[in-house]
Amino acid sequence: MKTVTRLFYREILQAVGFVALGFLALFEFFDMVEELQNLTKLASQGYTLAHALLSVAFKIPAHLYDLLPISVLIGSIFVMARLAQSSEFTILRTGGLGPGRALGMLLRMGWIFVVITAFLGDYASPWAEQQGLLLKARFKGDLTTGQTGAWLRERQDDAQYTINIRAIGQDGTMRDLLIQRFDTDGALRGTLTAKQGTFGNNTWTLLDVERLEVNPLESKAALRRQHLAQLDWRTEITRDMVSVALVSAERMNIWDLVIYTRHLKENNQNALQYDIQLWRKVFYPLSCLVMLTLALPFAYLHFRSGQIATHVFGGVMAGISFYLLNNVFSHVGNLRNWEPWITSAAPSLIYTLISLAAFGWMVLRR
Repeated sequence: MKTVTRLFYREILQAVGFVALGFLALFEFFDMVEELQNLTKLASQGYTLAHALLSVAFKIPAHLYDLLPISVLIGSIFVMARLAQSSEFTILRTGGLGPGRALGMLLRMGWIFVVITAFLGDYASPWAEQQGLLLKARFKGDLTTGQTGAWLRERQDDAQYTINIRAIGQDGTMRDLLIQRFDTDGALRGTLTAKQGTFGNNTWTLLDVERLEVNPLESKAALRRQHLAQLDWRTEITRDMVSVALVSAERMNIWDLVIYTRHLKENNQNALQYDIQLWRKVFYPLSCLVMLTLALPFAYLHFRSGQIATHVFGGVMAGISFYLLNNVFSHVGNLRNWEPWITSAAPSLIYTLISLAAFGWMVLRR
C-alpha cells in the first residue's frame, strides 16, 4: 500500500504543480501588462523595469492562494481520469483499494495543500502585499488604497470621533488627516485637519493643525477657528490598526482581522465584512479537501479515448463555480446579515455534499 500511496502522491503533486504554474504564468502576464502603465507614469521618479518585475513577483503568493484549490481540483481530476482510462485504478481496486481507503488516502494528502494554502493566506500573501505597497510608496510618495484613504472610528468618554487618514508616508508618518468629533446625539461639535501626524504612546502628534470648534447657542451655533503648529491628540488607535485599514480585508492575516474586528465592535461599527473574511481565512484552506473529494468519483468512470479533456474541462467549470459561489455567498451574507461562519462554510459544505453524493452513487450504483 505504500507503493500505491507514493504513486498517488507523486502523480497528483506533479499535476497540481503543473496546473498551478500554468495559471500563475497567465495571471503574472496580466499583472505585467498592467504594471507597464506604472512603468510609464513613474519612470521620471526612477521606477525601472526591475522594480516592475519585483512588484509583479510580490503578487505571486496572493495568486497562489486564490488558485491552489482550483489547481488541486483540476490536477486531481486529470490524474483520476487518466488512471481510470488506463485501467490502473481498476487494477488497484481489485488489489484491495476500496472506496473508503482511496478517499482516506486522498484526504491525508490533502492536508499538504491545506497547510500550504493556510501559510500563503496568513503569512506569505499579507507580507508580500505589504512589501508591494511599500515599493510603490517609494516612488508615489505615500501608501494609500484609493482616493479616500483609511476611515476609522473611536469612542472617547462622551464623544465619538471619525478619523480619515489619506495616506501614510515612506517614513511612517500620516498625511492629510481629518478628525471629526460628534456628541452623543450625533451632532458635529468640531473638526481637526492636519497636514501630518506621527504615532506615539496613546497619543498622536499632529502638525500644522486647523481646529474648528462648534459651540451650540440658543438659536445658532458659534464657530471658533484656530491654527496650531502642533497638537497632541489622545487616542487608542495604534499604527497597526491604521496599517490594517489601508490594506484590503482579503489580504489581512487572521490576527490582524481579529484585532480590527474587535476595534470595530467596541466602537459600534459594522464588522460583518471583516468577520466574514476572518471565517473565510479559516475555511478556505479546507476547500482543498473538498476539491480532492470532488475529484475521486472520476476514477470510477469508464473512459474512451479523447474523453479526458472533456472531464478536465468539467473540472475547470466546477472549480470556477466554487470560486464564484464563495464570492457570491460573501456578498450576499454581508447584505443579508447572515452568520459569518455559515456564510464562509456554506460553499464548502455544499460542494462536499455534492462530491460525497457523486462518490456514493458511482461506488454503490455503478
